[in-house]
Amino acid sequence: MDLSLSLSSPPNLHSSLTKSLSFSTRFHKPLPFFTCYPQIYSITTGYHPIKAQTSNQNNTPIDTAAAAAADDDDDDGFILEDVPHLTNFLPDLPTYPNPLKHSQAYAIVKNTFVSPEDVLAQQIVVQKGSPRGVHFRRAGPREKVYFKPEEVRACIVTCGGLCPGINTVIREIVCGLNYMYGVNNILGIEGGYRGFYSKNTMELNPKVVNDIHKRGGTILQTSRGGHDTNKIVDNIQDRGINQVYIIGGDGTQKGAAAIFKEVEKRRLPVAVAGIPKTIDNDIAVIDKSFGFDTAVEEAQRAINAAHVEVESVENGVGIVKLMGRYSGFIAMFATLASRDVDCCLIPESPFYLEGQGGLFEFVQRRLKENGHVVIVLAEGAGQEYVSKSVNAPEEKDASGNKLLLDVGLWLTQQIKDHFTTLKKMAINMKYIDPTYMIRAVPSNAYDNIYCTLLAQSAVHGAMAGYSGFTVGPVNSRHAYIPIERVTEATNVVKLTDRMWARLLASTNQPIFLDRHEQI
Repeated sequence: MDLSLSLSSPPNLHSSLTKSLSFSTRFHKPLPFFTCYPQIYSITTGYHPIKAQTSNQNNTPIDTAAAAAADDDDDDGFILEDVPHLTNFLPDLPTYPNPLKHSQAYAIVKNTFVSPEDVLAQQIVVQKGSPRGVHFRRAGPREKVYFKPEEVRACIVTCGGLCPGINTVIREIVCGLNYMYGVNNILGIEGGYRGFYSKNTMELNPKVVNDIHKRGGTILQTSRGGHDTNKIVDNIQDRGINQVYIIGGDGTQKGAAAIFKEVEKRRLPVAVAGIPKTIDNDIAVIDKSFGFDTAVEEAQRAINAAHVEVESVENGVGIVKLMGRYSGFIAMFATLASRDVDCCLIPESPFYLEGQGGLFEFVQRRLKENGHVVIVLAEGAGQEYVSKSVNAPEEKDASGNKLLLDVGLWLTQQIKDHFTTLKKMAINMKYIDPTYMIRAVPSNAYDNIYCTLLAQSAVHGAMAGYSGFTVGPVNSRHAYIPIERVTEATNVVKLTDRMWARLLASTNQPIFLDRHEQI
């Protein structure tokens, strides 16, 4: 069953519809729209149809609400979670031919432009008779754009923690705007969100960003917090900025959504595009976040070092602490990739130390069998034990994230005390925390390609007049996603999925659950 929809439509149909219809971010679309009469847009939001007018080839008005009602019985559960468009609140915006029509790079491309009807299914594993489910707009260049290149004044800002690939995204936004669309006026906002109103900027062009992808970190600098929506939008308005590219994680994307809402309220012709960034891979909806593959690859160095250390001594116990505040994806994938790890502990999976089936028992058994053991630990795992042990008050950083206690040092001490004091057994402890080394490296080849696709998709979306959206791959195809969809929940490792089962089968570690306990 093909869940992607691609139909040709009459010229200017999409632009005329976006001017005449008020799109919801979530709506159902019956199948007959695509199979019987593609010029009729039958749209319903939730369970109630939107009454909208469009025209057929004879320019006769058609009541699309009536068409939707007539086809209601044939609705197969198709849902499009659409992204906002500038014409939603500025219906008279003019359109212009896309400069890519004359681009040498796209001269031999068979289908240069994405059809307005192309969508991507969130779920690709379906059963016969099941609803088609949620879909997102396919990312890519559109035939018409809503900005003249010479009138574009774009800005880029990076917020939150470091992650491999940030500089690559910056570079490709700048080069994409310049090489593909002929945009020359691009600003870099320095120091995160607060840079908007503290007037820290730098001019960006292809020459300035030429080799920044070879360096870790961000040339624009970053910070946590500092978000003041009114001050930021005031500055955007004062500077005449009409495209804003925001690179950051969950909190940053929430800030981007607030900026878009204020822009919409003031009816400003400003496209706000988010590029999701989190090394932990905890952004919802998208397949994975940029920098994640680089982090997993770099983590192998630390795991390999720990394995070499403990293998070279008697009763060696190595602990490697990796990133993962709420999600244990880096620890899980690094463990699967390494094959030298005996046990992986993540925030999603509870564990205990003492008693039958506990961690101490497992470590003792592995020491007896192999003479050494390697444990990979996500930073968010076991926080409840650490906080009870040290009786520390809960604190938060500038982004509102809970400050984590060092579970790696705590577990190292617990294992050392248990075996030396209670078991009277000499062990050699090795503890490695490569967190900042991993965050600071440049992105690898795969992430460099991925960052290029993200940046170019964001540029195409902004030029096409979309706003309040973020970009990312959904089932390996890039899509435009409403910002609120990627911030409404945290992506976590599902213990009931096969990937965690594969890890348990690989390490043969305890599941730390009684067979009667339910997840």
